[in-house]
Amino acid sequence: QHEKSIRKMPKKMPDKISLKPDVDLFPLPVVLVGCGNMSGGINIITISWIGVICSSPPMIGISVRPQRHSHRLLMETDGWTVNIPTEYQLYETDFCGTRSGKSIDKFSALNLTPIPSRYITAPMIKECPVSMECLKRNTLSLGSHDMFLGEVVALYAVPDVITDNEIDAGKVRPMTYNIWDYWNMGNNIGSFGKCSDKKG
Repeated sequence: QHEKSIRKMPKKMPDKISLKPDVDLFPLPVVLVGCGNMSGGINIITISWIGVICSSPPMIGISVRPQRHSHRLLMETDGWTVNIPTEYQLYETDFCGTRSGKSIDKFSALNLTPIPSRYITAPMIKECPVSMECLKRNTLSLGSHDMFLGEVVALYAVPDVITDNEIDAGKVRPMTYNIWDYWNMGNNIGSFGKCSDKKG
């Protein structure tokens, strides 16, 4: 298969065209981040600016604009949860990325269930097959976004997506984000802001 893909490449690549510097890195994972305090206000924010930043201890970084409602919740609490939705939760994922938690309870609006985390105050999402608890370790102000660095202190998955004691991505059927479009493991399945009804 690798040899076939090489043979499909042109023998001579054309010269590259200079473009405006941008973060055109793709595909990106799409996750639902649970934030806030189970005893107070909670929210869900869709995040694609997320990545593994360390393996020992296991750490994940997420970047959020200070103007976002969830930014304040992340600043005021001890951590957040990373919940991996399936491609069948495209509507919920797009909804949480295009609505503000200032004016709507996303859990109630989407019939999603917040469940308490073991080590942090933020909720997990019961309906997502994979969830991680991230304990906040540091915050970096970078410009348009602040990066929150969190240690993964707990990992959970439903039995249906586990193979040989490990999470099987093929069974999870996660989504990726490709410059305004959502894709599953191989196909474009929707566009940002067009999958959920803006009018509610």
